[in-house]
Amino acid sequence: MTMLNCAILDDYQNVALSAADWGNLPQGVQVRRFAGGFTDLEARAAALRDYAIIVAMRERTVFDAALLERLPKLRLLITTGMRNASIDMAAAKAHGVTVCGTRNSVGPAAELAWGLLLALKRNIPAEVANFRAAGAQWQTTVGGDLKQKVLGVVGLGKLGQLVARYGKAFDMEVLGWSKNNSPERCADLGIGYAATLDELLQRSDAVSLHVVLNNETRGMIGARELALMKREAVIVNTSRGPLIEETALIAALKEGGIAGAAVDVFGIEPLPVNHVFRSLPNLIATPHIGYVTAETYELFYGDAVDDIVAWIGGNAVRVLNA
Repeated sequence: MTMLNCAILDDYQNVALSAADWGNLPQGVQVRRFAGGFTDLEARAAALRDYAIIVAMRERTVFDAALLERLPKLRLLITTGMRNASIDMAAAKAHGVTVCGTRNSVGPAAELAWGLLLALKRNIPAEVANFRAAGAQWQTTVGGDLKQKVLGVVGLGKLGQLVARYGKAFDMEVLGWSKNNSPERCADLGIGYAATLDELLQRSDAVSLHVVLNNETRGMIGARELALMKREAVIVNTSRGPLIEETALIAALKEGGIAGAAVDVFGIEPLPVNHVFRSLPNLIATPHIGYVTAETYELFYGDAVDDIVAWIGGNAVRVLNA
């Protein structure tokens, strides 16, 4: 068969080739991994112009019309997961590129959201840093309980439902809000009903965001919304950075409008080294690791191999731009 070059992008941790059996690919498919991003459009186009197959990790690399038209050999573009806002699906179809996805597990992201909330409420990063410091003082902070506090879950899809269950397991009062929410749905989930986002923000001691980023949700938490929250409340964002207006969050944290925030996602990733987020004492952050587990990577890359085999065989699966 004709040689097909396959690029695996943004393999930051050098795990892609060991996370799946790439030996299952037909003869003639030559695989190369790329560790990091490219500096600009021209650099991406130059590096990828000879690849017929590209495996993209989440939304780390943007495939817009400008890039796709510079990749004349590209025929199969695979994204990990079944949704990718960084791929122009219509432009891909117009250029004859089939876009396929993979299965995804929501458990790891929900677990990270809960871990961040616990870390925030109990000051775990600060206490660990103090513990390791030379001449450290024994105990430096006073944490807070979750029991009998109010957890507000914004977005009641699979992720939001999992986090709501965690809240109930910790004896929290859980409130739910989403665009299409109803008292009946909340009753089915065994949680309280918030008629509006404003109501949820006003009543909650901790807020966790679990909604898709789109034109309607971008900036849904701004200065007005943060001002509705209790001064002792905290907010957790493991969905997408631009759901919260960054400047408004920074101001609220600096001025004591809210007690703290925990985030795993940012408007620009990787986050610039001089970003103010890195110096705020009441913000804890992780580098978008919500989905970064061995089990998730095995699912992502295993399905990517299956996608390539199926596409070569003329029966593409999990097609996103049919």
